[in-house]
Amino acid sequence: MKLYYLVFDLGTGNSKVSIVSSCGDILGMKTWVNQYNKDDNYTDAQFFLPQEWEHKLLKITGELLKEFSDVKISAITSSGARQSIVLYDKKNYAFLGLPNIDNRGREWMKEIKNKPEIYKKTGKWVTEDFPAAKLMGLKKKYPEEYSRINKINSLSEWIGTIFCNEIVIEPSQACETQLFDITKNEWSKDICKEYDIAYKILPDIKISGTNLGLIKPEIKELFSLEYDIPFIVGGADTQLAVKSSNCSNGDIVFVSGTTSPIVRVKNEYFYDLGQRCWVDCNLGGNNFLIETNPGVTGLNYQRFKQNFLSDYTYQELESLYSKKNTYSCMASFSSLLFSQQRSLKMGGFYIKSPLSPDLSIIDLAWGILCDIAFSIYEEYLSLCELIPFEMNYIRCCGGGFRSDSLCQLLADLTNKELILTKNFYQASILGCVEVCNDYYGIILKSKVDSKSFQPRENINLIKSYKEWSRNRKLLNPSENS
Repeated sequence: MKLYYLVFDLGTGNSKVSIVSSCGDILGMKTWVNQYNKDDNYTDAQFFLPQEWEHKLLKITGELLKEFSDVKISAITSSGARQSIVLYDKKNYAFLGLPNIDNRGREWMKEIKNKPEIYKKTGKWVTEDFPAAKLMGLKKKYPEEYSRINKINSLSEWIGTIFCNEIVIEPSQACETQLFDITKNEWSKDICKEYDIAYKILPDIKISGTNLGLIKPEIKELFSLEYDIPFIVGGADTQLAVKSSNCSNGDIVFVSGTTSPIVRVKNEYFYDLGQRCWVDCNLGGNNFLIETNPGVTGLNYQRFKQNFLSDYTYQELESLYSKKNTYSCMASFSSLLFSQQRSLKMGGFYIKSPLSPDLSIIDLAWGILCDIAFSIYEEYLSLCELIPFEMNYIRCCGGGFRSDSLCQLLADLTNKELILTKNFYQASILGCVEVCNDYYGIILKSKVDSKSFQPRENINLIKSYKEWSRNRKLLNPSENS
């Protein structure tokens, strides 16, 4: 029996709501741009107003449901960007949202003591990226706003609050707050004390696949629904994307989107004394993802196309790339040297002098695509240094892999077969579908691999990677050099 799910996928730049079948077929989808506000009382702070987001979300969802009024929805679930939180008062009113791009806690990170122990417990470095730091920064400059907080939760579980009025959080999101002990799968009172965060504001843990409850009567009335629908807890977007990739323990998965997480699935907790990786709770908190990440990647390519190649379709660019067998222009725009815990502040193009008369704007775009491949490959090598990888394939998912050229570059660089499943470009949504299928006990006969890319010998590519690496170091010298 085929069921249909209403799936929310809240990202950093934009968000989506879709109706998807239990087989993974997307019937309809609507997308909107997320709106943020700056807070000039900090050097780098942004926030959003949950009530504004909720109004838009419900309006667009109503339009989608009206278009597919003949489809009966069997469950609602959600995926959300990591490191983002929503703050509630004692009346369960969501009064403030702090997104992953908010860095209001940066100024006070030096106050945090015992950083090695925090890394060991949370799997994350002490930085302004995580909600613990955001809450600390809020308390420093807005003590009255901070005192208003009764509970917090993540973006994905905020959707559950809208529909069911329950405030909970999934382990895949709890681990992103830096207040959660992944070795015990519970909130840490000791870390709360380090950040001077009230332990009582932390919500109950509900694992992915849990029925949070039936949607509220007022929501049913708003959408003109005459039947009850359960809300099924989803989780963090990266973990849901990984779930969609058909991976097993020991696999490596590349997730290509705005950033490009590179993760190793492990059943056992992993601790790196050198702090060269992140360790994430997977969905349900039953196993772990060991992560490296080159930072901003796909967003660079998207913006370059929008600004300079808007007249070209992605398919036309792919056709032009297929004729490329040289690397006359190199780019460096990825934003992290992950294993060194270092941001890359400078980027640019490297082109041989004097300027070639044959150089075109397509060469620059090709350079950015190669930069994404090289950046992912470098972090893949770093992950393999931590945990040797012997398998002859890598699982891949995410919108960036709609580029066959990127897939082939990575297959050639890693000398591994790259495997993608059906609808890999909507990986977080497909992960949500699997969560709902698990709840209903639906086991698909087979999970079909959409396509794969075999590695080819490409000596010029390897030479170009080494040159790219040298150039990036020149552009971003270390503080000690």
